[in-house]
Amino acid sequence: MTVVPITSPDLDAAEVSWFSALCSDDYRQLGVPDADLRSSFAHCRDIALTAEQQGFRNILCPSSYQVGQDTLSFVAGMAPLTDRMNFLAAIRCGEMQPIMLARTVATLDHMLEGRLTLNVISSDFPGEKADSAYRYQRSREVVEILKQAWTRDRIDYDGEIYKFENVWTDPAVPYQTGGPLLYFGGYSPPALELCGQHCDVYLMWPEPKDQLAERMQAVNAVAERYGRTLDYGLRVHMIVRDTEAEAKEYAEHLTARLDDEYGRLIRERAHDSGSLGVSHQARARELADQFGYIEPHLWTGIGRARSGCGAAIVGSTDQVLSEIEAYKKMGIRAFIFSGYPHIDEARHFGSRVMPELKTCSLPHVYGRVPDGTPDTPLGTGDRR
Repeated sequence: MTVVPITSPDLDAAEVSWFSALCSDDYRQLGVPDADLRSSFAHCRDIALTAEQQGFRNILCPSSYQVGQDTLSFVAGMAPLTDRMNFLAAIRCGEMQPIMLARTVATLDHMLEGRLTLNVISSDFPGEKADSAYRYQRSREVVEILKQAWTRDRIDYDGEIYKFENVWTDPAVPYQTGGPLLYFGGYSPPALELCGQHCDVYLMWPEPKDQLAERMQAVNAVAERYGRTLDYGLRVHMIVRDTEAEAKEYAEHLTARLDDEYGRLIRERAHDSGSLGVSHQARARELADQFGYIEPHLWTGIGRARSGCGAAIVGSTDQVLSEIEAYKKMGIRAFIFSGYPHIDEARHFGSRVMPELKTCSLPHVYGRVPDGTPDTPLGTGDRR
C-alpha cells in the first residue's frame, strides 16, 4: 500500500479526539430515543468534560440545523470550563457573513488561548439545494476571506459569490498566528481542490483501508500542485471491550431494537444525506457481510441509523490498538472517535486504550508537545 507524504512524517504520536453529540446523536440503543441523552448544553458539556478527563486532545463539535445546540455558542461556553483539550468547531461556510465569521473565530481563539481548530463544512442551508461546485466555491471564498481578515488590515476580494473592496478589518487577529488549523472532508473534485490548496487536515469517514489510501493519494496529488503537504484524519465510531466477543455482543445490542424505517428517517433528516460521502457509507453497508462487517473489525451497523460517519471499529483492546497502528502506518495522524452512549464509551476507550497511545495535538510544531503531556501555551506559532 502506497504511503502518501504527510506534514508530520517524524511524528510517532497521534491526535486522538472524541465527539460531543450537539446534534441529538446519543443513544443507549440506536433508534430508541432516551430523554437523558437528548442534546442539551448540560449533556454535551458533560461529554466534553469527560473527554478531557480521559486525555483526549480535541473534541469535534458538529453542526446541524434541525436539532441540538449551536456550535460556536457551545464552544464559547466551554472555554472557561476546560484548560487542556482543543475544540474542533464545525463552521458551515456561508452561514455567517465571512468577515463577521472571521471576528467570531478570532474571539473564540483568544477565549480558548489557541485551543481552537475548525472543521470546514460545505453543506446546503435549509430550503437550499445547491450543486456541489457552487457549495465548494462558496467555501473556498469564505476560507480565503478568513485568511485575509486574520492577516491584513483591509480586505480586497473579488470572487464569484463575495466581493469586498478595501474593507477595514483592524485586523481580526486570532490567538494563533494565521488562524486555527483547518480540518476538511469531501469526496468530489471541487472538494479535493479546496482541501489541497487551503486546508491542513483531510478528514475521512470509515471505508476499507485500500479505499482510504486512494482518497489520501488523490488529495495529496492536489496539494502537491500547490507545493503543500497535508495531515490526514479518520472519523470513526468505537466499540472496545476486554474481549472481541464482548465487543461484538455490544455491537449487536446497539441495533437490537432498531426499526429500519425509523433508521432511514434519522439518516434522511440530515442536510448531508444526499452527499457523495454518505453514498459511500451506504455502499460499504451493502458490501458488508451478513453481520455488517466490511473488514474484520470494521462494522457498518451504525450507519443503519446515522447519516455521515456510519461504521465502528469493534474489538478487544489489543485489536483496537492494532487497527489504530495500521491507520498510523498509512499516514493518518488525527483520529476522531465516538461511541454510544458517548460518555460511557469515552470511559471505555479512555481506560482501555488511551494509556497505550502516545498522543499529541496537531500541529505539534506550533508550541505543542508530542509526548502525551498537557499542551504548553500555543502563543503565536507560525502557520505553514
